[in-house]
Amino acid sequence: MKFTSSLILCAAALGLSTGLAAQGTTPAAAGATTAEAKPAVAAPTPTPAPAYTEAQALEVYGHLLAKKIGLVDLSFNKDEVAAIMRGIEMAAEGKPSPYPEEKVLPILENLMQQKQQAWLDRLRTENENASTAYFAKLKQDKNVVQTPSGLCYEILQPGEGAYPKPTDTVKVHYTGKLLDGTVFDSSLQRGEPVEFAVDKVIPGWSEGIQKINKGGKIRLYVPAKLAYGDTGAQGIPPGSALIFDVELLDINPPAAPAAAPAPAPQAPTAN
Repeated sequence: MKFTSSLILCAAALGLSTGLAAQGTTPAAAGATTAEAKPAVAAPTPTPAPAYTEAQALEVYGHLLAKKIGLVDLSFNKDEVAAIMRGIEMAAEGKPSPYPEEKVLPILENLMQQKQQAWLDRLRTENENASTAYFAKLKQDKNVVQTPSGLCYEILQPGEGAYPKPTDTVKVHYTGKLLDGTVFDSSLQRGEPVEFAVDKVIPGWSEGIQKINKGGKIRLYVPAKLAYGDTGAQGIPPGSALIFDVELLDINPPAAPAAAPAPAPQAPTAN
């Protein structure tokens, strides 16, 4: 596992550096002549090893494993955890599965789906409550404008010229955050702006980008219903309101439709 490899590498690096320090084989010490030798410096007192046992380390391993496989998020009760532990013990002892897996796996799949749905429901409720409180406080900010749809926005830097239309394509730099400040996407971090059609993104973006003109910067406060709703997206939990800082770099109108070719002349018909 990754953390095990990291611990081994760290331990090896620590042992190597400790050994070199004890021998005095730093580059300066190794290259010094007898005449140039400096007074010996007392070796530092070695740091005592942590007062933890292997059994305690294995408890930490179990704790990490439980978080990794979702025992915490999916809220297994004590009896369910005990059943999982019995299965782990049997596997560790080399015993076969206690029940026919092909018959039990459908039951397990159904249970896990129920657990995951309950977790998503809790997460969505928590995010909806946080969003309600956040937008209630946001309404008190005189710099923030709220539209009839529920979108809120703040002009950070006015631009110049025309505003985007739904049929336009825009080039922007942006950073998207959750309400707690977690960045889930950023063109600035990637170092490259993005282009998209105004009417082909989430509703909060489509509406909000039309509130700023070229060269301007805007902050969009997008409620979940104008973002990814109850399902969420990669890096975005269900029911999450989102905050976007957007700089509008350019606006490109749709390409003019190509002119239809002139109809070919028809041959005269015989009388």
